[in-house]
Amino acid sequence: MKKLRAKSSTKPGIPGELLTSHLLNTLEAVRLIRARIGDIPGTPSGFWTWAALAALLHDTGKLPDGFQRMIGNTAEKPAPWGERHEVLSLGFVHLLLADLPDDQRGWVAAAVAGHHRSFTSGPEPPPKLPLLTQYGDDQPEDFADRFTPADQEHLTDLMGWLHATGQRHRLPLTERVPPADIRQLTDAAHRLFQDVMDRWEWSLPPDDDSGRTAVLLLGAVTMADHLSSAHSPLDTRHPLDGTYPARLAERLASQGHTLRPQQRQAAETTGNLLLRSWTGSGKTEAVLLWAEAQMDDLSVRSNGTPRVFYLLPYLASINAMTGRLSQELNAPDRIGVAHSKAASYHLAQSLADGCPGDDTDTVDAASKAHSRAEATKNFRELLRVGTPYQLLRGALAGPVHSSILTDSANSVFILDELHAYDARRLGMILAIISFWRGLGGRTAVLSATLPTALADLVNETLGGQTSLVEPPPESQAPIRHRIHISQAHLTEDASLNEIRERLADGQSVLVIANNVRDAITLFETLQPYCVELHGEDSAHLLHARYRRMDRTAIEVALQERFASGGPRLPGLLVGTQALEVSLDLDLDACHTSAADLEALVQRFGRVNRLGVLAPAPVTVHQPAYKRRRGGGDDLWADGVYEAEPTRHGWDILTRHDGQTINEQVVTGWLDEIYTSPWGCKWAQRVNEHRQQFERAFLEFSLPFDDRSCLAKEFDDQFDGIEAILAEDRDQYKVALERGTSKTTGRLYADQYLTPLPAWGAGLGTYDKLLKVRIINAEYDPRLGLQAIHRGTQQIYQAGEII
Repeated sequence: MKKLRAKSSTKPGIPGELLTSHLLNTLEAVRLIRARIGDIPGTPSGFWTWAALAALLHDTGKLPDGFQRMIGNTAEKPAPWGERHEVLSLGFVHLLLADLPDDQRGWVAAAVAGHHRSFTSGPEPPPKLPLLTQYGDDQPEDFADRFTPADQEHLTDLMGWLHATGQRHRLPLTERVPPADIRQLTDAAHRLFQDVMDRWEWSLPPDDDSGRTAVLLLGAVTMADHLSSAHSPLDTRHPLDGTYPARLAERLASQGHTLRPQQRQAAETTGNLLLRSWTGSGKTEAVLLWAEAQMDDLSVRSNGTPRVFYLLPYLASINAMTGRLSQELNAPDRIGVAHSKAASYHLAQSLADGCPGDDTDTVDAASKAHSRAEATKNFRELLRVGTPYQLLRGALAGPVHSSILTDSANSVFILDELHAYDARRLGMILAIISFWRGLGGRTAVLSATLPTALADLVNETLGGQTSLVEPPPESQAPIRHRIHISQAHLTEDASLNEIRERLADGQSVLVIANNVRDAITLFETLQPYCVELHGEDSAHLLHARYRRMDRTAIEVALQERFASGGPRLPGLLVGTQALEVSLDLDLDACHTSAADLEALVQRFGRVNRLGVLAPAPVTVHQPAYKRRRGGGDDLWADGVYEAEPTRHGWDILTRHDGQTINEQVVTGWLDEIYTSPWGCKWAQRVNEHRQQFERAFLEFSLPFDDRSCLAKEFDDQFDGIEAILAEDRDQYKVALERGTSKTTGRLYADQYLTPLPAWGAGLGTYDKLLKVRIINAEYDPRLGLQAIHRGTQQIYQAGEII
């Protein structure tokens, strides 16, 4: 008689994992997760015991012959089964936990039943059938028909093993092994299934926080299940440990420096932190000192090992920060990259480091990159770099996302350059910050120019329990820039001639437009002149609409030409917002279209970055105000930035035309904007978006309801939509087939993807075979995406979006 197995075989000739092995591994994973997360504030005292019981029993419903045949563990040809094993697992829960109070057994049952499928769904039919829809009308006889035949001897042996294992781990199972035949098992499953559905089918009352507990418990069980299935160990040694303060002090001393006052104050702060300090003043080191202190305090309070999440606003800035932290903490391969393009990052890193010489090397690199990304998805690393939006995905809850919320409990969160001007996204981030606080978390927000209005909102969100740290009044931020105002649009001849004069003087010039169309126009106009003066590799263009492979090549070229700390070479760099927060570059002068003042400050930061030059000229040009797609009658600067705050910023800059500036001065300017009538409306919008997100996602009144219909909308909103060019379809198909698996093949093929605007779901056609959107477009590897066509009609032109 064959032994029961939990999984199908992944390699020919090697049987799938034994069911008992998988259950034991999942139980052990809960122990490791508990040791890491610790005691979660606001959860019942039995939380981790329920998680352990659910882990031990979650897959016991894989007993029937139908399931074993489906995974190829019988003499018969594998065939679909059509039933849900987790529903039959409830029979084991009912019989083995008969001595537990009903409410405690109910918690275990909910986690077991919910670890793959939702219980209910809204009006939109979900891609996977909810359990209540599939089994809600069944009678006991129906369960007996659905889940048989099953082998009695297998049942007896499994029940005995479960009981012995539970006792060995001191879990509250029945005193003796419950005698049961197959019909008793299916009847018990039916009875408990009805109880679970009765408990969770309807919305909870507003003051009932059991939905929060349910989501966190489900997250603990699904996290353990993933770890067990992936056989992926959790890191236990933190890259940011108690040796960091001494190592930092030693490094600074070797350079003739000591800790700055704001760094010492951050290290001595217990609780949430607001850090306002100029570029180049050691913010990163300061916040790492703060994080290390919080870890010590939280580990005592929670009996766990706090995770540290270093969160940045844009994907493009994550790669550089990952490298910096790896170097700062001397922790290569121990910093997780937690974002939707993580596997692509690891692939690009592998290719750059390993310099593969043939397709075999590339495919092997793709496989390893996928493994690294999967390790982070399985919560391996204790320090991860990502965007807030990856953690916001936890609010989607359910069996796929609940583990993100559970893993965030008792953690340390660093939000670097939290932007104020996008009220909707800021409101959502404030909502999740409040949720993290309720889970025992600590949050730091750091910025060179943190507006007081934003600091107040964060402080309010964190219950007034924040400490503001900034350099002492006698410390002066370096003066790196001199403001110049131009009434000429960036694309006008007067502006172009001024840029040409700087190039002729041997300067490196940064030119930032508000939209792609202007950027391409500027580059095509100025590039020939720059190349004639300084060589073929002296002029570059970067915006958001390139194939991944082309963007990677451009970024490498930019680093070689304009890297901060490198030799100062003449040249031209034209771009859009994509340059504001991406690469660590340092140029001599900047010409930019007027935009939101916070965006302008980010642009200025790519010029005289290290402050080694006299105050560098940053020229701000008058934008063209116009309507944009979906924007109604409102006007936008070059079709991108909201008119009112842009004009307010322009007025402030005009008052200071010709003057030198630093970040301390800019903070006062931002305060002027955010305390204006527009600023009052902005604050109101932020709070409205925060409340909307909390009501829709963080109250968990239906914790087991399907939210998959919101997942794609969420991804499109934050990660955007991507497509391949029609002429790349054949190469994309070949790339898909090159990988050692479907996943690694798709990772390699993803190099052909080009980002589209957020509304781009209607652009092009969706290829169901390749599972990718295809566009008929005008594209050039140097200029990027310029236009998209439908037949002979042009339906998108660069410039409609940044």
